[in-house]
Amino acid sequence: MRESSSGFHYHLEARSQGARAGTLRTPHGPVRTPAFMPVGTHGAVKAMTPSQVRETGSEMILANTYHLTLRPGEGPIEKLGGLHRFIAWEGPILTDSGGFQVFSLPRKQISDRGVRFRNEIDGSSLELTPERSIEIQNALGADIIMAFDECTPFPADERLARTGVRRTLGWMERCMKAHAFPERQALFGIVQGSTYLDLRKSCAESLAAMNLPGYAIGGVSVGEGHDLLCRVTEHTTPFLPEDKPRYLMGVGLPEDLLAAIGLGIDLFDCVIPTRYARSATVFTVRGRIRLTNRRYRRDAYPIDPSCDCHACTGGFSRAYLHHLFAANEILSAILASIHNLHFYQRLVREARAAIVEDGFENFRRDFLAKYLAGR
Repeated sequence: MRESSSGFHYHLEARSQGARAGTLRTPHGPVRTPAFMPVGTHGAVKAMTPSQVRETGSEMILANTYHLTLRPGEGPIEKLGGLHRFIAWEGPILTDSGGFQVFSLPRKQISDRGVRFRNEIDGSSLELTPERSIEIQNALGADIIMAFDECTPFPADERLARTGVRRTLGWMERCMKAHAFPERQALFGIVQGSTYLDLRKSCAESLAAMNLPGYAIGGVSVGEGHDLLCRVTEHTTPFLPEDKPRYLMGVGLPEDLLAAIGLGIDLFDCVIPTRYARSATVFTVRGRIRLTNRRYRRDAYPIDPSCDCHACTGGFSRAYLHHLFAANEILSAILASIHNLHFYQRLVREARAAIVEDGFENFRRDFLAKYLAGR
């Protein structure tokens, strides 16, 4: 079983032990890896304009199939020229399948056919199947689309995890059959199996045999913690093709990203940078700080003196940000989000440079020594 995608290509350019640097070629431009994708759940990265997102160094963003089909619907988006035009983002877009959101809902009914659930907006009964997920994503027109999988919760017993793998693989085959535009949309498969390494191995091997354009590792950001995340990722990546991109879904904190990059992961997404920003938590090379802390009321320094983002070079002090958060001004979330996303993009950009120079482990050690010491 083969999946073609002529508008999509991954070129592996350099290695530094387990870490990889490469370039994804997509119909809407290249993405240099390792890469972090900001999350635009409803077609917008919260508190930021598309140009502000681009200025942080972001090359590809993520949008959510489930939320976009509920509102405004994939039909209106398709009629208005597709998701890229609808949200005014000219670069590559990845859409998730909607599976994670559906499996997070209460009172859902899961069967081999798909998942039935209540529309959270109007209470009507809806069903999401592999075919329906792909139909929505085909209409949205993202560069990378994700297969509909069963996201196993944590903790899960082995029987539940095994059922999830069986469904995920069966649904993958149905997704491939339903995919209408493989020449312009790359369909990625998702490895499941919870924390059971034999299930991860069998799932990864089965997906690799399908010759997909790319592969994701799912179910590692549902409460496992750093050590289990690393254990599952380290065990899974050797069973994924070397010449295809690898995506770790929903991860995570800077220390998680660096660990996963060292294990051969190329793509990441997470809401942490913007979610933390809206609650006044910002990332610096010396660790996280909370700008609502009283110690910053008279602090004239920028968020991070070593940072060259607009929030740090535009004359905005920590004291001013403290005031904005206290006054509940929207500008507080805007500036903090700009900074946090820039921090993440700077992190993966510097990691990439270190990989190219075959010095990733030294870079990771030096970064974490300073970052974790300041926490």
